Amino acid sequence: MHKITRLIITGSCAALLSAHALAESVGMPNTMPKSYTAECASCHIPYAPGLLPSKSWLGIMHSLDKHYGTDASIDAQSVTEISAWLDKYSSGSRKFSEVSPDYRISSSAWFARKHREVRKDVWLRTAIKSRANCSACHKQAAQGDFDEDNVRVPK
Repeated sequence: MHKITRLIITGSCAALLSAHALAESVGMPNTMPKSYTAECASCHIPYAPGLLPSKSWLGIMHSLDKHYGTDASIDAQSVTEISAWLDKYSSGSRKFSEVSPDYRISSSAWFARKHREVRKDVWLRTAIKSRANCSACHKQAAQGDFDEDNVRVPK
């Protein structure tokens, strides 16, 4: 009986720790297409697909000619390949399901909740520059790791 109790307690603890880890990390799929690295990650961090729902990613991919003030147009084959990958690994979680009007991660309700304690002047620091620069504070953002224990806000 003692072994069964220990097994149940150990299993419960492992499940709780796993749930906490998943809550703070969306993860980066290890199947990232080379076109995503070449076309998207050459200008900004490779945002994890799980940070947005499919509808947002498709909206972004179909408006690359006006990608946040820049013409980021790419060839049709790359659009198809990247769109399929983003759709496959996009968020199905309720936490990330909201589609913001401008498709920005930083405009979503969950982003606002997670960053509500960050003062406006912090976003303007030279080392940060904008809310879109996740890796300024989240050093493992490119791997989809946003654990609060790993946050380092530049001075």
